[in-house]
Amino acid sequence: MELRARIEHLVLHEPFEIARGVSTHEPVLIVELEHDGIVGIGEGAPVDYHGETTESMLAEATGDVPALLGDDPFALEAVLGRLRSEGLMGGTRMAIDGALHDWIGKRLGQPTWRLLGLAPTSPPTSFTIGIDTVEGTADKVRRAVGYRVLKVKVGGASDLERLEAVRAGFDGPIRIDGNEGWDIEIARAITPDLLRLGVEFVEQPFHRDDVDAYRAYRELPQRLPVILDESCQDARDVPRCAELGDGVNIKISKTGGIRGGFSLARAARAHGLAVMIGCMIESELGISQGAQIASLTDHVDLDGHLLIDDGPFRGLGFADGVVTVSDRPGLGVEPA
Repeated sequence: MELRARIEHLVLHEPFEIARGVSTHEPVLIVELEHDGIVGIGEGAPVDYHGETTESMLAEATGDVPALLGDDPFALEAVLGRLRSEGLMGGTRMAIDGALHDWIGKRLGQPTWRLLGLAPTSPPTSFTIGIDTVEGTADKVRRAVGYRVLKVKVGGASDLERLEAVRAGFDGPIRIDGNEGWDIEIARAITPDLLRLGVEFVEQPFHRDDVDAYRAYRELPQRLPVILDESCQDARDVPRCAELGDGVNIKISKTGGIRGGFSLARAARAHGLAVMIGCMIESELGISQGAQIASLTDHVDLDGHLLIDDGPFRGLGFADGVVTVSDRPGLGVEPA
């Protein structure tokens, strides 16, 4: 297999703030794998809280990966197993995994979701509103036309006032994401108001190492369901997560691609957990990889491509708040 890789810089519509910082653009890794005249494409996004960078992913893709690919694109388990055993970053493996699935679909003339035995349908995606002023948050809610679910990033001084503004302008489901920005005292103080506002669940409220906070929160007489993101990298983390939360958030940049995401969803179901699929800031190519398995989930947060200007790929649809996958072969995405 011939491999080509490059970095693509995605520019956000507007600055995007979470508890860990502010972004105005995000680089992603684009990989092309060519074999027998067919080119599969995939995208990988770095997981910054794991210390990943796109530059280091590119170095892996062009340095370590070619010798590990072999000559059979259908041998997904063997190829991806070699990448995993060599300790390659999740974002690098995500890009290779995506390109392999795209190649196989193109070779067989079928969309990836069908080859996985899944459906092209999924729950509606949430649209993410970053940390902002109360006025800025209200303005973003007014502009979030066509979305049936909103996810609000929290972890700032005005969390409650911002959520009051969201509820005043939106009567649908509201979810919140702490990105590890709370402590248990904040959670205890704010939870009664979150319940009053009808917040559906909280994603990763405490640091992934603050096990005591998660256990203390579970003991509250009334609380929000907790979906674990940073605490859950892949299927191996599920038993521990089942003791701390009520669900897990799949990000294929963490699991190393579609195959790992599928495994994580099955493991979570076996432990009675809710399943969500999320994303990093990605183009339609990266989002399409997660969208192939979105029918396995209860909650969808695949809006990364909706936050950027002039994305480099096209192929996804958006109707009635739902990100829709193509019925074209492979991932169904092409360069814009």
